[in-house]
Amino acid sequence: MKCALATLVLLVLLMPACSNDTKAAPTKAAITLDPNVYNVDHPEIFKLAIVESRELANVLHANGSITPDVNRTIRVTSLGSGRVIDLRVKLGDHVNKGQVLLSIYSADLASAFSDYQKAIADERLSRRALARAQLLFSHGALAQKDLEVAQDTEDKAKVDVQSAQDHVRLLGGNPDRRSSVIELRAPVSGTIVEQNVAGYEGVKSLDNSPNLFTIADLSQVWLLSDVYENDLGEIHLGDPADIQLNAYPDKAFHGRVVDISRVLDPTIRAAKVRIVLSNSDGLLRPGMFAVATFRSRRLVPRVVVPSTAVMRLQDKDWIFRKDGASQFRRLQVHVIGSTQDGMLQLRDDVKPGEQLVANALEFSTALAEQGK
Repeated sequence: MKCALATLVLLVLLMPACSNDTKAAPTKAAITLDPNVYNVDHPEIFKLAIVESRELANVLHANGSITPDVNRTIRVTSLGSGRVIDLRVKLGDHVNKGQVLLSIYSADLASAFSDYQKAIADERLSRRALARAQLLFSHGALAQKDLEVAQDTEDKAKVDVQSAQDHVRLLGGNPDRRSSVIELRAPVSGTIVEQNVAGYEGVKSLDNSPNLFTIADLSQVWLLSDVYENDLGEIHLGDPADIQLNAYPDKAFHGRVVDISRVLDPTIRAAKVRIVLSNSDGLLRPGMFAVATFRSRRLVPRVVVPSTAVMRLQDKDWIFRKDGASQFRRLQVHVIGSTQDGMLQLRDDVKPGEQLVANALEFSTALAEQGK
């Protein structure tokens, strides 16, 4: 009897302590073994958001890299063979049209000058012969056919002079200044994006493989991105594209699709999609890695939620869905894009009309505080 009375007194003393414990923070459900389920004593203090469904465009992401515009790229070669004696530029330099890139001591140019001088001497001789023939013909001392032969010889000599002169110019020489050195000049202004020659190397005429230099005008560049065949139907010529570069993560670039390759890369089953980008400020450099984002013209129903309802944790995205009057479930979701008003697009991880915790980070913090 005494033991029963003591037990009753102890229970009466403990009851007020239990009744005063009314914390608002969420607690783990004691009746479930699921670690992602939480019970909340006062769920009304946490604001809720409703999952929406919107008609949105498909968002596609494609990896690519910056390349020079082929239409603004010139490969520089030498038409005369020889040896490099003066290399004046290097890879990455900006050059102006007509600027000397390198000098080559060339036996071809020396031979061309020799032929030019011989042609001039022959023409001078034939011109004198023609003058004598005309004088004799005027006095009746020369036949008509002999005068015609002299005239024909002079005409051919002039052609030989012109041909030899053009040959000198073609090799890079100046007919008015005899020299055996070819000064290879830049045909256009731009940046040297490729260099395949060094000082004192031998250069072959017309057989340069690869070319000596490549000069590109980088005021406009291309982005070549790989789009898989399953996504090609969502991209069309003229579609806008948003570009993100690793070099400038906080800067957005914009361009338009100007070409879609008609041939797939057999190794990755993807087609090259070309986007033209303005580069007047010179920020874009060939070889930079980029990600292009395309939006389809066709609209499809998408699930959207506020960005604050999604929490990033351990490289995964999570939400807290309301499953009961005071119960919430943590679910992993997959973000596939965003809307212009800041909402996040999700896969079919949740359904329209379901309720989520509007501020997932705040809810998670409350969980952590309760667990201490």
